[in-house]
Amino acid sequence: MEKPNWAWGIGLAATAAALLSLLGPAASGRAATGVSIRSLDGSGNNLRHPGWGKAQTRYLRVAPPRYADGVRRIAAGPPPRYVSNRIFNDGGQNLFSENDASQWGWAWGQFIDHDIGRRAETGGESAPIGFSATDPLEAFSNDLGSIGFSRTPAAPGSGTTHSSPRQQVNTLSSYVDSSNVYGVGASRLDWLRAGRLDADPSDNSARLLLPGGYLPTASARANPGSAPPMQHVGALAGHPADAFIAGDGRANENVALAAIQTLFAREHNRILSLLPSRLPSELRFQITRRVLNAEEQYVTYEQFLPALGVKLPPYRGYMPGLDAGIENEFATVGFRAHSMVHGDFNIRVAPGTYSASELDAFRAAGVTIGFAEGKVIVQIPLAVSFGNPGLLRQAGLGLMLKALGEERQYRNDEQIDDSLRSVLFQVPKPGVPDPTVCGPDISPDCFSAVQDLGAIDIQRGRDHGIPHYNAVRRAYGLAPRRSFAALTGEAVESIPADPLIDQSDPIDDPNILDFVELRDRFGTVVPPSQAPAASGTRRTTLASRLKAVYGRIGRLDAFTGMLSEPHIPGTEFGELQLAMWRHQFRVLRDGDRFFYLNDPWLGTIRRKFGITYRHSLARIIELNTEVRVQPDVFRFAPG
Repeated sequence: MEKPNWAWGIGLAATAAALLSLLGPAASGRAATGVSIRSLDGSGNNLRHPGWGKAQTRYLRVAPPRYADGVRRIAAGPPPRYVSNRIFNDGGQNLFSENDASQWGWAWGQFIDHDIGRRAETGGESAPIGFSATDPLEAFSNDLGSIGFSRTPAAPGSGTTHSSPRQQVNTLSSYVDSSNVYGVGASRLDWLRAGRLDADPSDNSARLLLPGGYLPTASARANPGSAPPMQHVGALAGHPADAFIAGDGRANENVALAAIQTLFAREHNRILSLLPSRLPSELRFQITRRVLNAEEQYVTYEQFLPALGVKLPPYRGYMPGLDAGIENEFATVGFRAHSMVHGDFNIRVAPGTYSASELDAFRAAGVTIGFAEGKVIVQIPLAVSFGNPGLLRQAGLGLMLKALGEERQYRNDEQIDDSLRSVLFQVPKPGVPDPTVCGPDISPDCFSAVQDLGAIDIQRGRDHGIPHYNAVRRAYGLAPRRSFAALTGEAVESIPADPLIDQSDPIDDPNILDFVELRDRFGTVVPPSQAPAASGTRRTTLASRLKAVYGRIGRLDAFTGMLSEPHIPGTEFGELQLAMWRHQFRVLRDGDRFFYLNDPWLGTIRRKFGITYRHSLARIIELNTEVRVQPDVFRFAPG
């Protein structure tokens, strides 16, 4: 008979007492966390307010919600795909980080995103996004006739009256607490840890399942039906049994995310191996979890945020009066950095690293094999990696992680790669003779449906009642922008009298998106064939297209406006997005009782067992794989 989930909670109290007995008084003058152990779902982190930051609680609000009826109906605005085709459309021209941020920027951001937030998804109303095959700027066909979209279900008790407008639920703990590795429920953790399945992980091995060094699939257990639910996107939609099982259900979204999830499962087992085997299994698990969580926070606050230009005020200690929940504006707008996501992964290796049969297997999967400067280039299109965890085994964990630091991420601007903007989680349609022609430059001829993440981002903001752009700026203490030109920093906001643009209906002329000049990150003009360009000038200003689409700035969606702002020098962000990141990550730091700088037990663990959390991400990669990487993987270093 299975034990109920609360059985593990009872075991935590005994483990905390054992930890106190083992480690002795913490030698620290700071406010001690005691020997409390993090709950899986975030409950009890704040002793005064045990529900703050807990899974299955409402997102916080910085600004009042905006609904068409003041209660629950989605507010109107320009059609999202129409906006996407004129604002987010990159025309196949890649622009790269002006600060040499590597692909680790967006990849780590996604990993952290899957630790702190996931909206409730079950039970939301279907509300498809319109698709117009006759749009002059539409390059893709869509046999489905619309773009799939379902509303986030209303939080219980909300969306009924003006005094209780529609709210949304965060299904995860809001803290940076490694729930992406361990999950937020005892049943998932019980499955992930070697041992019997009884919904009580405390009687299992302290080791995470990692057959062959990779995350387990459902077949790793005797009963595949017992595996925790995972999201089945891309190719996994037809082969769900091939999905990796991890603490977060989205681990298979792309090969980079699957690699990071695997890395930290390996890191758990590595830390565990350093502890004396004489200690009780659950005690070893909790010490390991505490160290790994501190590592994740350390990388996030000491490397990731600084690499993207996010500087926080100095840490002054834990603030128990601060609710560390995730803000709806941050989750729905601010942390959607989809523009940064690169359209492919390039693994550069010496000839002979992969056998001829392995290279043939790559080609068969839609991967391009090239040769340059004495290296073999394995180019994995992002679209091919959707829901394709088997690619990680083919490529090898270390080489995949190394590749993320050997390529710049895309510039965080209004442009979104077609892998996300048009064929998100799609696989090439049947009958395509050579899948390698479908990417990394996305060919519309390879796909018969459209899924547009940029359009979805706009509609999700409306679905969650996020106010217009200037209202969100005010909520974060910023002055409103009075014109589109003031927003983008451009000189004009009217479409020019260019003979190549149809003046009778200029916003519907594809020529408005032509690039007329490209510059590198030093401001030097570069030809279109020369990479990497960091900025580009189009035939029309962004401000002019925003004005033609939205009419007046008071109607501008917060997501579109945020991405259209010029960057603060030295950062990857405009003013609004930077303010949102600074505010949310400060709250997550200062409102977490277990934050690594507030946890004296980490020092005691180091002194007693010689185990430290102070590892750079580069060092964590090297400790768990066969590769060597640059000291700061968040900064581009050519392979």
